[in-house]
Amino acid sequence: MTQRTLIVTDNGPETIDTAPEHAGEGDTLIEVSHSSVNYKDAMALDGNRAVLRTLPTVPGIDAVGRVVSSPSLPEGTLVTVNGFGIGEHRHGGYTPQLRIDASRITRVPSRFDAPTAAAIGTAGYTAALSVAALERALYPLDTLEAAERGPVLVTGATGGVGSIAVQLLSDRGFTVHALTGRVAEHGDWLRSLGASEVVDRAELSEPGKPLQKARYGAVVDALGGVPLANAVSQVTWGGVVTACGRAAGVDLPASVVPFILRGVQLIGVNSVDTPVALRKVAWDLLAESLDVDKLSVRTVSVEGAIDVGRELLAGTGHGRTVVEI
Repeated sequence: MTQRTLIVTDNGPETIDTAPEHAGEGDTLIEVSHSSVNYKDAMALDGNRAVLRTLPTVPGIDAVGRVVSSPSLPEGTLVTVNGFGIGEHRHGGYTPQLRIDASRITRVPSRFDAPTAAAIGTAGYTAALSVAALERALYPLDTLEAAERGPVLVTGATGGVGSIAVQLLSDRGFTVHALTGRVAEHGDWLRSLGASEVVDRAELSEPGKPLQKARYGAVVDALGGVPLANAVSQVTWGGVVTACGRAAGVDLPASVVPFILRGVQLIGVNSVDTPVALRKVAWDLLAESLDVDKLSVRTVSVEGAIDVGRELLAGTGHGRTVVEI
């Protein structure tokens, strides 16, 4: 049977017969079995040139599969590639084979199979990077345990990053408040993930004072823009804010006041270029704390990724989508 690849051209996304050049270049060949649909993939499928640097390009910033040949990885090893430019400035995971250097490949922890690793994908790996960064910054400050701090606010909580962050933080002993624009629709689900309180996004959507009532010990932000600025202004002394997303905008209309009066730390999380050592830390954290039974996952074909992308851009999707290649 002819293998199919999903590619974006000047005419939009379409599936075509797979060609050798769709694999790209690198010293390791992976037989890709699964990918996923992230917000960045949705932008790519929409032809957004801020994501896709050239056309035509195969989207898919995640690729999960088994090693066919490599100078350093045993044949058959289950691996994942998250970011490193795939699906942006080179062909990505929506194609049956991927070539990439072994130095950019992460072994999937033995606890996870291929579909689960794809369900986690860049979103889960980014959530784990955020939680790991938050813990590294918080714990040297004093001897407080997670439960003794103020609650951790997770913004964009119904998305892939946010929903997994809620579950990871809860498992690791934090009190979690989940911010969403769809409280009535998804409140019960967020509580099932471990959120003790569900907060309406409208509370942080309008510009506020530079310094507001201190409510949160930390924040995991996936939105950016005005919600991030408001969240920063509500963090307690010595608290930590991690920022990894821009769904609400790339601007940060904030003040230095929370940083110089409350000692708040703002930490950026860049999942694309993260060094391999930190990637392993994130995947080990996932293996330790992720309850895979709580992942809200649906599976689609390569062609089905197009509709999922539209849902994400419209703000109507939630959870994780696995793409079977």
